[in-house]
Amino acid sequence: DLIVHVRDITHPETVLQKATVLTVLKNLNLPSHLLDSMVEVHNKVDLIERYKPTEENALAISALHGHGLEKLREEIEKKILVATGKKILTVNINLEGPQLSWLYKEATVQNIEVMAEDGTARVKVIISNSAFGKYRTLFPN
Repeated sequence: DLIVHVRDITHPETVLQKATVLTVLKNLNLPSHLLDSMVEVHNKVDLIERYKPTEENALAISALHGHGLEKLREEIEKKILVATGKKILTVNINLEGPQLSWLYKEATVQNIEVMAEDGTARVKVIISNSAFGKYRTLFPN
């Protein structure tokens, strides 16, 4: 669904390495949308003082120090959701009903926040549009 190209930006041949990777990917006859949505990541930016990417949409990270990893995670999540036609939603459910079981079968449950006082929960899920449509039909409230 997504290509993430991580480069050692401190390597003396980093530009040549990028060109080589792109040539190999193009020779694999991958769908153009996959190449167009590729995430370019510049790693080891902690070794270059005040590093700023010169390439459009490149993300600067330091895997060693964790710099930029949250932004990278967000970018990957956003592009994966677009590529797969899914979305992240939080739905309120009654714990006595079948909703939670249904969500586990038809979606990816990420988090559950139980409100024991009223027997409900807030459930964060990754779900396709079609599955969400079915959910709304089955559980209109």
